[in-house]
Amino acid sequence: MCAKDAEQEIENPIDNNSNSNKMQSWPLHCDLLQTRMENFDQDSSLICSSGGISVANSYPLESICEDRVVTERKQNLLTDFFPTLRSGEWSDIGGRPYMEDTHICISDLAKKFGSNLLISEHAISFYGVFDGHGGESAAHFVCEHLPKVIVEDADFPVKLEKVVARSFIETDAAFEKSCSLESARSSGTTALTAMIFGRSLLVANAGDCRAVLSRGGIAKEMSEDHRPCCIKERTRIESLGGFIDDGYLNGQLGVTRALGDWHLEGMKKTGDKSGPLSAEPELKLVTLTKEDEFLIIGSDGIWDVYSNQNAVDFVRKRLQEHNDVKRCCREMVGEAIKREATDNLTVVIVSFHLEPPPPVVVQRTRFRRSISAEGLRNLKCLLEG
Repeated sequence: MCAKDAEQEIENPIDNNSNSNKMQSWPLHCDLLQTRMENFDQDSSLICSSGGISVANSYPLESICEDRVVTERKQNLLTDFFPTLRSGEWSDIGGRPYMEDTHICISDLAKKFGSNLLISEHAISFYGVFDGHGGESAAHFVCEHLPKVIVEDADFPVKLEKVVARSFIETDAAFEKSCSLESARSSGTTALTAMIFGRSLLVANAGDCRAVLSRGGIAKEMSEDHRPCCIKERTRIESLGGFIDDGYLNGQLGVTRALGDWHLEGMKKTGDKSGPLSAEPELKLVTLTKEDEFLIIGSDGIWDVYSNQNAVDFVRKRLQEHNDVKRCCREMVGEAIKREATDNLTVVIVSFHLEPPPPVVVQRTRFRRSISAEGLRNLKCLLEG
């Protein structure tokens, strides 16, 4: 992720196979999270607003009526909606000699690790894709340890954003200790996780995996790739003594955020000095509405051959055909191979409804067509020969 989106972002702070997990409102902190969120884009209706808009020196009656319409639309999208989760996943070695991707799908995070800290019985679902480089050790270590570190944090689940950001850093430090005991494990990994609790979706990203939300058939990017070409990342790197050489961080890595890579000199924190390669994720939090259909999480090999909208269109079409989330994942990876993807391929899809996505009605814009007098004369001459 290289720039803050219009949505809330915070910087610096397996249950595999398809599953059905109908969730209820999580009163513990959903309301608190909702109050802290901004609109996803100008057309989004992510947060209900109950207050009127005061317009000075204008037409207050018209303003009030307009505000009521907007507010009612937002309330209609949120009223009585609760996501019914179904997930699927698929991966393939692709064009690489080794498989360095891994993934995880957990329908109830606290239950998975036997946590008794929750004062609410409602589940928190956890999904993640981890794309390793220089070996598979870092990806498998983070996949195994990160969810547990999150659950065992003293602030889980009340301060979930802070918990997730802190857990990325703690998991990275734990991997450093593991590598010091066994140097053969030295490697790195990008990581993207998505947590769903009540109507809230929290995405955390460090690296170039990507999450895309389908909202009424329109692709909404939930993360941005952390790559050296990003101006914001380049500025951060140079302020920490790093550099970009031929599109690579310090001439070695194609990503600017990752966990692991402690064996690469000058990349990570040494003493009190932070290194240019950061393990801190950027977070994005949204409230799901009826318009939100599914979330696609993929390693960068997927996004090398799919645009965001192309991926959403592909998934919608397949779900409309058979409504099988796991089969859809398999077909998406298969299509990527047909498109000559050269990297490892991993995709996780989380559907928010039991029903397939509805057909999208495309409203065609009517254009007024006119022709000049000279054009009419020329056309008449042509017709008359």
